[in-house]
Amino acid sequence: MRIKCIVAGILFVLIASVAYSQAAHVGEGSSTPDAAPIVGVWRADMDGLPSIALLITNENGTLSGAALFYFHHRDEGQPWTSTPGLPEPLFNPKFDGTTLTFQVSHRRAHPPRTLNDPPVSFRFKLIGANRGELVNENEASPVTVLVRSEY
Repeated sequence: MRIKCIVAGILFVLIASVAYSQAAHVGEGSSTPDAAPIVGVWRADMDGLPSIALLITNENGTLSGAALFYFHHRDEGQPWTSTPGLPEPLFNPKFDGTTLTFQVSHRRAHPPRTLNDPPVSFRFKLIGANRGELVNENEASPVTVLVRSEY
């Protein structure tokens, strides 16, 4: 399980790096000189298992990052487990000082039925030091509280 988490972390960083280089290259992202409150790694757990990791960076005034969603599942008679999906780069990130809005591709979420899905819109609002609420604006889903992580 520890090796899976390490591999997922490495994939997360690699995708975030690619997302940053693509955003900087094609001009995506928003120029935000005051993005320090939102920059970092944000995580949420569900029932004691990882559920979301969100990486937000601000390089040279351009916001970028990646989202990693975990799939919770269990085999009959076994405990619940959490498996990371594929990290997805953030599209069109915009931060107004308290709220970050962005989109994430949904194509690879549940293929083949999602291959033609449009991006999913999210809103991440800071609610305190190192705490924020993530809302999927495309679904009537519950608010997820994320906490800034050291790694």
